[in-house]
Amino acid sequence: MNLAIIGVGLIGGSLGLCLKDKLGDAIHITGLCRTQRSMDKAMELGAVDFAAADIEAVVKDADIVFLSPPVLQIVPMVEKILPYLKKGTIITDAGSTKQYIWQHLQKILPPDIYYIAGHPMTGREKSGVEAATRDLFVGKAYVIVEDTGAPQAAHEKLMRVLKHTGANFTTLDIAKHDRCASVISHVPHVTAAALVTLLNRSGDDMDSCIKLIGGGFKDTTRIASSNADMWADICMTNSDAIVGNLKTLQDILGEVITACENHDRQAVYDYFTASRERRDSILEHVVKEFDPN
Repeated sequence: MNLAIIGVGLIGGSLGLCLKDKLGDAIHITGLCRTQRSMDKAMELGAVDFAAADIEAVVKDADIVFLSPPVLQIVPMVEKILPYLKKGTIITDAGSTKQYIWQHLQKILPPDIYYIAGHPMTGREKSGVEAATRDLFVGKAYVIVEDTGAPQAAHEKLMRVLKHTGANFTTLDIAKHDRCASVISHVPHVTAAALVTLLNRSGDDMDSCIKLIGGGFKDTTRIASSNADMWADICMTNSDAIVGNLKTLQDILGEVITACENHDRQAVYDYFTASRERRDSILEHVVKEFDPN
């Protein structure tokens, strides 16, 4: 099996580390990197067998191409690699938004090159192959979109490889994926960044506020340390869902503002109680259904 990874960073590098650990020499992994330092690091860590900045050298023998650059770079990259792909090559990706990518790819893909949209719902606040770990996918949701026209044999071939990640695979249609990813991932990232921005705008109180920072602030803003380039692309390619859910969040905060202004303790108490109970029940279900431990 020949796998080409385009973007050997946190996600791509973790996939490489995982598959080399599980499959060893049964899989040959090539990686496209922008800098010599990245190439050297990816090979040093064992995420790939061969790394280069030469697109043809990386993808010409690939059975599967795994794309993991920022979302707005995925379609241009596919345009670049298409001339070098052999018939039957499977293209998959880790893009956090799916409709934008598929709307563009379906116009350019030849009938003998198959795209299977994917989204591993995992990550860390750090980026780059140095942050990659072989167990990054274990127990995490991994969405596979099945309505991009790829034949069943291609799906089975891809899943024979991806199953080694230890992820919990689920299928969604493209539109539902983008809506759900907005609620579960995209809006929380925007909100975490907003909390940091709130601190940054605390004026003369900033130094005193910083002295008080503890676990609560660190926990709720951890993901604000994520890659800005990646998140700017996500906001541009899933803007309808993100804007809609941010407006709903705005309404929710408005309700809390009103309750606080009116000194309506019961309303505030009910707000916190309902959210606590719902979160606890959701996490209990998730642990029961999906926790690999």
